[in-house]
Amino acid sequence: MNLIETKNLSLGYDNNIVLKDLNIQVEDSDFICIVGPNGSGKSTLVKGLLGLIKPKKGEIIYNIKQNFIGYMPQETKVDSNFPASVFEIVLSGTLNRIGLFSFYTKKEKELAFKNLKILGIEDLKDKSFCDLSGGQRQKVLLARSLCSTSKLLILDEPSNNLDSKSKEELYKIINDLNKKHNIAIMMITHDLDHGNLIGNKILSLRDNEIFFGTTDNFVRRIHHD
Repeated sequence: MNLIETKNLSLGYDNNIVLKDLNIQVEDSDFICIVGPNGSGKSTLVKGLLGLIKPKKGEIIYNIKQNFIGYMPQETKVDSNFPASVFEIVLSGTLNRIGLFSFYTKKEKELAFKNLKILGIEDLKDKSFCDLSGGQRQKVLLARSLCSTSKLLILDEPSNNLDSKSKEELYKIINDLNKKHNIAIMMITHDLDHGNLIGNKILSLRDNEIFFGTTDNFVRRIHHD
């Protein structure tokens, strides 16, 4: 089943078109790596899919509620003096579902703890987010984004600034979320050659040329070029 489909989608800002005539389908078992140089439209596409900017042309068709899409941004700045625990950070991911001015119930708290366990970080539950390592922070932010969805995660360069060991752990977790928990993944990345990373499809935005297809076809195309 298609979770999201775009038809002749063009996105941009004011009179500047950044992404033109995009046609993709995100299926419920997909792991799509989004690649391309800076300025090619990767982040613009994410903003469009999240409903933060409106299409200039074409349409986005959703078979999933927009507020049930999990999103993990490239960077999350947390004030070093802000006393938020790991559990509080993860629990805040349920606000997409329940609304900004709602109260957390037992159901939301159980969901937050469940996602901490899925990522193997339940032992960090009461620690301050600011005291964590970079790899631990990324796992916490991933657990938070999971609280928004059981269907689709959009990740914006989640391995940025991680050492090789932390990166390896994070990619294994993301692969497990896709294969074991049946969560579709769309991930902006520069790590296309990483052995634990490659998904089943590639969306390449490069030099005003769009490729969307299987990873195998993308690899064959690169070698042919």
